[in-house]
Amino acid sequence: MKYIVIVPDGAADYPLEELGGLTPLQVAKTPNMDFLSSKGIAGYVKNIPQGFSPGSDVANLSILGYDPRVYYTGRAPLEAVSMGLNLSKDDVAYRCNLVTLKILDKKRILMEDYSAGHITSEEAKILIEEVNSKLGNDQLKFYPGISYRHIMLWKGGSEDVECTPPHDITGKEISMYLPIGKNSQILTELIFKSIDILKDHPVNKKRISEGKKPANSIWLWGQGKTPSLPTFKEKYGVSGALISAVDLTKGLGILAGFHIINVPGATGWIDTNYAGKAEYALNALERVDFVYIHIEAPDEAGHQGDYKLKIKALEDIDSIVVKRILDGASKRFKEFKILLLPDHPTPVKVKTHTAEPVPFVIYDSRKEYSKNRKFSEEIITSPDIQIEEGFKLMDLFIYKDA
Repeated sequence: MKYIVIVPDGAADYPLEELGGLTPLQVAKTPNMDFLSSKGIAGYVKNIPQGFSPGSDVANLSILGYDPRVYYTGRAPLEAVSMGLNLSKDDVAYRCNLVTLKILDKKRILMEDYSAGHITSEEAKILIEEVNSKLGNDQLKFYPGISYRHIMLWKGGSEDVECTPPHDITGKEISMYLPIGKNSQILTELIFKSIDILKDHPVNKKRISEGKKPANSIWLWGQGKTPSLPTFKEKYGVSGALISAVDLTKGLGILAGFHIINVPGATGWIDTNYAGKAEYALNALERVDFVYIHIEAPDEAGHQGDYKLKIKALEDIDSIVVKRILDGASKRFKEFKILLLPDHPTPVKVKTHTAEPVPFVIYDSRKEYSKNRKFSEEIITSPDIQIEEGFKLMDLFIYKDA
């Protein structure tokens, strides 16, 4: 048996007036997702436990079968692991976004863009290295990642700090969302010092001249120490591979013992190499029995508040990824199962993650149903199965016949 998990990040949404009271999933033309929904079993799953922030870290940990209440330590250490950074037991990793701040006056500064206009990795590397040369020391180091996503390691640092994800405060004044807690003043000072370092940097001057948003500040959040997980093979007896464009998901895969597949042209944005993700996944299944395909684009469109972009992302995922997986798996493998689900909603109208349940479908090539239903949030209102604890869904997928 071959097992394929497809996660269109943040695909679930709220009804929108612009779409006649429908969601992007309901409007999008997704015949291949709908085929899985009609021929498989469908239900809803709650991936975010009570009391947890609805992040992709918590949600994907749940999908992979790990109870966040037992294993979750923070977002940044997962990304640090993916970047090959070695954390000692006393090291605290912080996610370090490059962001665009809009400075109205000395007291009013707005979070204009959590991604600095989806800055390129090449530009970002130059800026983060500059920040590290000016602010780094024996205790603090800044490491470049992908696009706007980077890491700060703080040796012997504080993790008992309340930090706010920048994508939660787009268009808001930052004064109410600066770090709070033990040694939080150090983090606040780093943020404001970075403004002086970055505001007139040649990379940003060039971006402004090209009509792009400058990466004129860092933003620190998502802190934690490295978790320890049993491998996926230890839990389920299945060897696996993971495909993603973002370090967060890759870090989870590394800790779970997966082979990490880096697909050329995978960007984590609307321009990602969808076809490459599907083909690399199918090829990986010649060597392993489980592959996890994470696709970031719908989530990014949700954060941008752009329902048209979100619909495009969903339709591209359907017509390129899901179709190729279905066609390829049918030709190459005798038996296979597909689990399709978002990790969490990223509603366009709120531009950030929410904790509501999401729809899921399990398709088993050995047994097809016929229910004529669309893959959308409507499944939540009439589910075949209800999973209240997200980490239990993987048990159902691996162990139970459809």
